[in-house]
Amino acid sequence: DDFDELVVTNNDVVLKNIAEDLRNRLPMEAMFNSEHQAVQKIHQHPLPMIHVDAFLYDDDFVDSLCEEGKMSRSYCTECGSYKTASLEFISHSFSLMELKFLYQHVLPDLTGKVVVDVGSRLGAVLFAGYLYSSASQLYGVEMNADFCQLQEMVITKYQFIDRIKVVHADICTQASLLQKADVVVMNNVFEYFLDRQEQARAWEFVACNVRKRGSLLVTVPSLMESLSKVQTNIQLGQWVEEMQLNYDAYMEKDVDREALEQIHLYKIL
Repeated sequence: DDFDELVVTNNDVVLKNIAEDLRNRLPMEAMFNSEHQAVQKIHQHPLPMIHVDAFLYDDDFVDSLCEEGKMSRSYCTECGSYKTASLEFISHSFSLMELKFLYQHVLPDLTGKVVVDVGSRLGAVLFAGYLYSSASQLYGVEMNADFCQLQEMVITKYQFIDRIKVVHADICTQASLLQKADVVVMNNVFEYFLDRQEQARAWEFVACNVRKRGSLLVTVPSLMESLSKVQTNIQLGQWVEEMQLNYDAYMEKDVDREALEQIHLYKIL
């Protein structure tokens, strides 16, 4: 048990080291200029919103940045007054807590299984899957070349090449990969990067190809919430069954229950 605990702790340290490597190579908002649509959508949001990547910056890190005046949790609603409101934070990555919850409490034993992360971005789902699971192959599909390059850097440095592969592509070109996946992960995947019509097309493609009976689909937010924003012909009841998750299973301190409750698990029918 002590040995197991040591391995888990070491894996936490490795992930934190990866996050530090990535922080050193990215602007604070962890977005590239090449992400035109996402940047534009965040700016168009009705209330001020800030992108803070949860894998790179945990709450303690954000607190320290706020203390240093490098970041703020609030904005002035009426310049010059004391009237302030909380900024809305958006992340396109799972935090370390969410990754551990995903692999240790949400997903079953992944020995011999294939995991596909749609929109793998920084690769957090892939790196955590390498460290916390026995998945035989972890594929990240990412449209943005800058992020693919970052993931490849980490894979090489930490010698993850035997089980992780990054595919620089639009997911709508990866039918065979989706068809062989045992687990598909989709975290805030289309809304900020595609227009409504493209989102609908992408969801239809996923629903058409993620069809292996008994395979699993992990989404943030829920499928119902994502699909309510676009026009599709997807019949959820004929495609998936939502599995109940025990959000109290994660026993470590400083649990963000609200963040965990955004994670939804579905079994393909």
